[in-house]
Amino acid sequence: MTILLTVLGILVFAFGLLFSIAWHELGHLSTAKLFGIRVPQYMVGFGPTIFSRRKGETEYGIKAIPLGGYIRMIGMFPPGADGRIEARSTSPFRGMIEDARSAAFEELQPGDETRLFYTRKPWKRVIVMFAGPFMNLILAVAIFLGVSMSFGFATQTTTVGGVQQCVIAQSEKRDTCRPGDPVSPAKAAGLQEGDKIVAFNGAPVDDWATLSERIRQTIGPATLTVERDGARTQLEANLIENRVAKKDADGEVMKDQWVRAGYLGFAAQTEIQPLGFVDSVGRMGDMLENGVESIIALPSKVPALWDAAFDGGERADDSPVGVVGAARIGGEVMNLDVPAQNQIAMMLFLLAGFNLSLFLFNMLPLLPLDGGHIAGALWESVRRRGARLLRRPDPGPFDVAKLMPVAYVVAGLFICFTLLVLVADLVNPVRIS
Repeated sequence: MTILLTVLGILVFAFGLLFSIAWHELGHLSTAKLFGIRVPQYMVGFGPTIFSRRKGETEYGIKAIPLGGYIRMIGMFPPGADGRIEARSTSPFRGMIEDARSAAFEELQPGDETRLFYTRKPWKRVIVMFAGPFMNLILAVAIFLGVSMSFGFATQTTTVGGVQQCVIAQSEKRDTCRPGDPVSPAKAAGLQEGDKIVAFNGAPVDDWATLSERIRQTIGPATLTVERDGARTQLEANLIENRVAKKDADGEVMKDQWVRAGYLGFAAQTEIQPLGFVDSVGRMGDMLENGVESIIALPSKVPALWDAAFDGGERADDSPVGVVGAARIGGEVMNLDVPAQNQIAMMLFLLAGFNLSLFLFNMLPLLPLDGGHIAGALWESVRRRGARLLRRPDPGPFDVAKLMPVAYVVAGLFICFTLLVLVADLVNPVRIS
């Protein structure tokens, strides 16, 4: 049964991956056709074609390797200065440029002279290239908000999930009391599992963040108003100073960082609670911010990733994960001993995170990514506007093909990084269970 559920989870994630890729390419396809650019191919995947069908002037199909997709547009790059596309050179860099230029004019047919990508105004090219990543962003936001507002998140509440028997500094990372450890203030006050704390020192508390902050700010006597068995009871506690986990500005616990603060000694009960629209948007904003920070931090994580892949190093929880690793996590989700609705929510959040990563990564201003073509179109617009202001001749289209040597370097680095992540995902995967 475990193997069956794992395979099911992998298949579900694979389907979500294929849909995300197809959705991305649909953004490029629809806007390209909107602006009259001829698109000979729309493909999901790479390698040998499994299925294809021609509709109108475009061939739609699925290929064997589900690691990406593409649409092929006529005239992605302008012709050379001599107007010819078949010119060759012995220079390897010049060869890259000419190969890219020739590929851009494949399947050129009579009448296509007015349907070439590079002949469209820069703002139209920006829209075509941005439409793909934007579709991933739309999908990520729709999934995230939908699940957040209907299912929700695991949220700490003011209900007591368990009472600490003694005082242990959180930095010690142990759960067992030792002789000589003082009794925790919560136990001494008579706090019990299932009690709901509704007021602290006479002031009402409705959420865990508020209660936690008031506890941390208090050292000495305090009163707790709790609901127990349908009745309210007031308890007297004497909070002490302890070494506890430090929190950031958003109230999130910071790993392996500690502060001295007031300590009561109980664990908050966790419940799944749907969020309102405003709170969901705020969470989505946090997710987007974390995604940007993760993209920026990718180079710094390569050494640890190498150690995890080849030297038996520990795989960090925030380590980069590839398609194989994400599919493996999908298999783990299906094996978790949680209700089916929790599994569905986790799979959807995984898919939302994948789409958000696709958006952020593709927006990097580097060829061959969509962001590289966007940067080229924007630079062309700046050059042409500058020429008009200075009353100089129109410099014409910016030849993005000249940046192909850089594109090959970027693609090479990306392939190396992908292979490194693949090895790490196979030999030392990130686990959620």
